[in-house]
This record gives sequence, C-alpha cells and structure tokens, in this order.
Amino acid sequence: MSVTVSQYVLKVSSRCDLACDHCYVYEHADQSWRHKPRNIDARTVSQAAWRIAEHAGKHGLSRVFVVLHGGEPLLLGYGGLRSVIETLRSRIDPVTRLDLRIHTNGVRLDESVCGLFSEHSVRVGISLDGNRTANDRHRRFASGQSSFPQVRQALALLRRPAYRHLYAGILCTIDVRNDPVEVYEALRDEAPPRLDLLLPHATWDQEPYRPPGSATPYADWLGRIHARWLADGRPLPIRFFDSLLAAWEGRPSGSEAAGLDPVDLLVIETDGSWEQADSLKTAYDSAPATGLDVFSHSVDEAAAHPGVAARQGGLAARCATCRDCELIRACGGGLYAHRYKSGSGFDNPSVYCDDLKVLIPQVISHPRTVALASDRESDLAVRHVLPAAAFDLLSAGPGDVEAMKALADSRRLVNRVLVAHVASAVDGRNGKDGELRRAAAEGWELLTALDREQPDAVSDVLAYPYVQAWAAHCLRDDATADARLDLDRAHLAGLAAAAAMRAGLETELLLPVRDGFTHLPGAGALAVGASAGPVAVVRVASSGASSPDGTGEWHAVRGVAAARMSFTVEDLDPFRDCQAWTPAARLAPPEWDAWQRHLTAACRRLAAELPAYAAVMSAGLRSVVPMQPDAQHRQSGTSRHAVGALAMAFPDDVAMLSELLVHEMQHTKLAALSDLIELVDPDSSDMFQVGWKTDPRPVDAVLHGTYAHLGVAELWRVRSGQATDGRARDLFRTYRSWVENGIDTLLSADGLTPAGKRFVGGMGVAVQAWADDS
Repeated sequence: MSVTVSQYVLKVSSRCDLACDHCYVYEHADQSWRHKPRNIDARTVSQAAWRIAEHAGKHGLSRVFVVLHGGEPLLLGYGGLRSVIETLRSRIDPVTRLDLRIHTNGVRLDESVCGLFSEHSVRVGISLDGNRTANDRHRRFASGQSSFPQVRQALALLRRPAYRHLYAGILCTIDVRNDPVEVYEALRDEAPPRLDLLLPHATWDQEPYRPPGSATPYADWLGRIHARWLADGRPLPIRFFDSLLAAWEGRPSGSEAAGLDPVDLLVIETDGSWEQADSLKTAYDSAPATGLDVFSHSVDEAAAHPGVAARQGGLAARCATCRDCELIRACGGGLYAHRYKSGSGFDNPSVYCDDLKVLIPQVISHPRTVALASDRESDLAVRHVLPAAAFDLLSAGPGDVEAMKALADSRRLVNRVLVAHVASAVDGRNGKDGELRRAAAEGWELLTALDREQPDAVSDVLAYPYVQAWAAHCLRDDATADARLDLDRAHLAGLAAAAAMRAGLETELLLPVRDGFTHLPGAGALAVGASAGPVAVVRVASSGASSPDGTGEWHAVRGVAAARMSFTVEDLDPFRDCQAWTPAARLAPPEWDAWQRHLTAACRRLAAELPAYAAVMSAGLRSVVPMQPDAQHRQSGTSRHAVGALAMAFPDDVAMLSELLVHEMQHTKLAALSDLIELVDPDSSDMFQVGWKTDPRPVDAVLHGTYAHLGVAELWRVRSGQATDGRARDLFRTYRSWVENGIDTLLSADGLTPAGKRFVGGMGVAVQAWADDS
C-alpha cells in the first residue's frame, strides 16, 4: 500500500534552554539526541525541503504541514530561522501549499522573531502547563529558575493585533497533582485559538504517576475540565475532547491520540535522518529510528518503513482487546507510544485504557451540534432552544438582542449543516470538470482545518446569508441535472478563502471562475478576466485577494456602519439572486455614494425613532442587497434562503428606506424563528383575505404580513406623535387596522400550532398598548 505523507516535524535544534523533567526528548528511554548536531545546517534543510516538495508533487498533495521543532527551535536564532524558513518556502511553495508552524517554549520569542514569522506566515504554538504553580512543577531552567514570566510575555506578544494571526495555540502536559480547574482557567485566560491537553508520555514498562486512592486519576482530572468547559459554553476548542468526539462521530480526528485514521507523519532530525513520531522516544532507545535519511532516501521510502506502515492498518492493526471494545472508534487504542510493553511491543491497549473508558462516555454524551460534518438540516436531532421569555419578546415586535443572537446561532447551525451536505457530494477525482472538483475538495479540506483552529473565522463566514442561498441552490431537487453543478459546488473554495482571510492566514488556493471573477463570500471578488479557465490560483491575505503574480483587480464588498449597525451592501455575491426580481450589478461610485448616504441616514433615524428595533437589527442584519427597480414587484423583499439579508431597490426617501428596513427585518426574524419552532400547521390549505393584498393568502403569508406590519405600524405610531400634519397618523391607522385584522384572522383560523397561537397572542398584547392612540 502506498502511503502519502503530508505532515512533517523538522528538528532545527536538538538542544533546549529549559530543563523540563517530564520531557520525552531528554528524560525518557531514547537518548539519541546526545549524538545529533546541535543545529540543523543549510544543506540538510535544503535536502529536506526538496524531499518534501518531491513527494508532494509526485502524489499531487494540495497541502503539506511542516512544524519547526526541537529541542527548542528558537535557539537557532533570528538568522538561522530566516534561512530555514526561506529555504522551505522557496522549495515547497512552488509545488504545493505549505502550512508552516513552529512549536516553542516561548522564552526567546520577541518582536523581531514575530516580525519574521509574520513576513513568512509561520504560526506559533506555545507550551504552558497552566498557572505558575502548575508550570513551575516541570518547566524550569537548569538553574531551577521559573520560565513562567517569559512564557507569559510571549503569549501577550502573540495576543497583540499585529501578531494575533500567528497565534496557533497552547500545548499543556497534564499533571494530576495540579488543580484541573485552575489549570484550565489560567490557559483559557491566555485566549489561545486552540488548547491541547496531552497525557504525559508513559508505557506499560514506565507507567504514569497515579496518586493513591484513584483508579482513573487522568479521567477524573480531564473530566473536571470538560465539565467546566461545557459550563463556560466551549469558549475555545480543546483538541483532545474535540478529537475524541470527532472520531466517535466518524469524522477525521485530527490527532494521533484519537480515532483510527492513518497517521501520515514523519520527523526529520538535525542530521537529516528520517524518524517516526517523537512520542516513541518514551518506549525504548532508538524506537523512532528508521535507519534512513533525506540524503539517500525519499519520503516514499521512509513511509514504507514497517514502523510507519504499522500505523496505517486501522482497526485490524489494534490488539484483540481493543478490537472487541465498543469505544475503539473514539480512542483508536490510544496514542501508539502509550501501548508499548516489553515482550509484546505495541500490541496492547493504551496504558491509559481505564482512564479513557471513563472519559470517553462523558465526552461523547455532549456532541458539538455545530460541527461541520453534522447531518442535513431535516435530520438534526438536537436543535437550539429559544427561552420562553425571548419567544414572547419577539412576538411583541422587536424582541431583544439576546433573542436575535439566539436566532442567529440557530441559522449558523443550519448553514453549517447545509454546507457539510454539499461537501459530502463533492468528488475530488479528475475527469470532466476535474479542476472544479479539485477546487471544491481542497476548499473543504482547508475549511475543516480552519474550523479546528480558527472556528470564529469559519463561523463568521458560514453565517453570511448568501452561503445558505448557495447551499440551498446546490441541494435543490433538480440540481444534479444542472451542467453548472461542479462550478456551484466549487464555491466551497470561496468559503475557505473568505475564512482564511478572516483568520489572517496568507495562503494560495484554487477558486472557481464565474464570469471572469472569483468570489469570496462576504469579502469580495477578484477580477481574473473573461479568458480565464474554470479555476484560477488566488493568493489570499487579510488585506484581500490577488493573483500570484500580483495581477487582478480586487473588489471588496462595501459596507455601512452607523448607529451601532454594521452590514454589507452586497452587489457581488453570485448567489444573491434568490429574490423575485433581479439584483443590481456592481454599484458605480455615484450610486454607491447615494446608497451609503441614505442607508447611514436611515439607520440613524431608526436608532432615534425605534431604538429597540434598531438594537435588534444591529444583532441580526448582515447584508442589504441593491435590486433593480421593477414596476411589477414591490421595492423590497427577503428570502427564506438568505436569513439576515434584505433586498431593495433604491428609495429616494430616507423615511421610506427606514420603513423598508423595519418591514423586511420582521420577515427575516420570523423566518429564523420558524426554523426553530413550528408556528403554522404545514397541512393547512385555507386562504384568507388581508388588507395589504388583493388576492387571498395562506395562513403562513398572513402571519408574515401581520408581523411585518406590526413593526411598520409601531414606526408610524412614533412618527405620528412627532409630525405636524396628518399623513403620519393616517399611515399609522392604516397599518394598525391591517395588523388588528390579521391577528383576528389568525386567531380564528385552524392553521396555527399552539406555539403559533401564543405568538399571535403576543402581537395582540402589543397592539392593545396602542389603545389610546387614535
């Protein structure tokens, strides 16, 4: 079986400036570090980079990951690090995308080094074991001095806006003598984008420390953190928990310590020798060795080593005890090194088996309902719960900010589910439209990787309204007959590019070309020309997108920010055309200036006239889409496939524009609420007359129209108290009568569920408050 390798650990220094007594490199069975060069030399780096690029090119790998490691890699110094990084970039970047990282104890991290890492997109992971008491237990200098202050300074540096995009996360080695909650709180407070909790390396020959009186101290310790983490609302990803859950649910675990996925990792030592995973150093002397090196042996040859091949066998490669265990798909038998025992080698369960049997049921009983690989929307077993108070506030008209955030969270979940369902149909093989399929597959790969490491960036992109419109378009019943389906699915790569931009990641990837543009949802579009092929390589950075040669005009999505509201004015997204009428093309500068002035004025007017509605709008409105005027259709609208977006033609009157914003925001709130709670009986077929339409309407349309006009009536009620003429009062009376008649119609109909009747009753209470207004 041919094994491809996409992950490499490059040892650039074999020595360390700390003397951690739990270090597997210096304190465990393997002592080969004593015979390795202190620092890697330029010839070895060049040859290693060539081998990695050779393998990636031969196997068509879309990305490789290289971690600079040690010892302590920062001992190489600024000049040495620059040389290593530039060599890796120059050799590997032309062949495939290089995700370059460094793992350090942090004590030598400074602004100059961070500047170097920023220049070359090197992300930084830091080792820290908790608060000062926990960290000082092991991570000290040889003199006994604490390293804690220096590590805290390094983390503070990575939290600066200039370097935040470099911050990859914190790695913590567990010691059950430390208080778990104090450790968790100290690490959480460092605001890492990801936290990794590692069981201390141990084997059946050298078992882990276990305090008296506890059979499963590591499960108990981790279980307390898990419970606290859940109570905090999962404020950051914790890799160990996420990996166990992902493996249990059949998703890639992203970790050697969980699941049955093949491990595609090799280590390159400072002398150029190929080795297996570093954790094997804890088993026996020379356990990671392969006898191969980058000068004489290719990656393919190193990957064919029996020790590497042994980690590709899935369930069949586990011991009989593990194969018979129902939890095997979560733990995968535990970390390979932790299975070692003299006489039977690695054909054993993990030395932490008893702990894993206690911990795993706790972890898998709390699934992440927002996981990218969730089932389709209609198959969801877990749905967001809206508190009764929030439901009642929404029924009264505006709702409140927390209720709107709950609706937005539910929409984010739905979008994730739909995007995952689109991705499940992607075929990355070559053939007709093979480049588009490759773009889709690579985009999905990057998106899932970013979701593990930069979940906020991915969530922000997936919450964009026209992501839902795109997914719904791809999943429609007749989609498979559409000749452009591969092009539509390849929009996955655009989502990944937009998420990378938000995460501050500089990378290159294939994007589909549509009418001469590549699109990044919610961010903008890059003009690559009408003569471009089906895909184009695009370089993404936080400042925008460009072609690798610097050509191509970047068109950023423009936006409005006023009165605490902030939203895009979307005139680029190719899937914004989900209304009953046609969206406008890219606004010319004079048109854009007019839109910006009018929307800014309308937001400020709403904040003054209806502050409660304006506050909710600030939490729920993501985009306004300019539409072409159409005498046959109304001048504004929403789509149930783009919740959070409002479409409208340009109104010259700011008062009318603010009314349209209120009206359509009511529709979008009700659409999101209806996804959570069934308000209307789906079997109802009755039709009803309403004041705002000449033709009869079904009960769902009556509910939507009544709710939309509730907000509009409230707006004109306020205006009628401020106006000197009678027009505002006449409009208030008209809208109020429409709302009152709509409520009466709905309450007398048979088409509402009990929740629907409660909602309409809430609207009635709001109307009763207007009794003194005439």
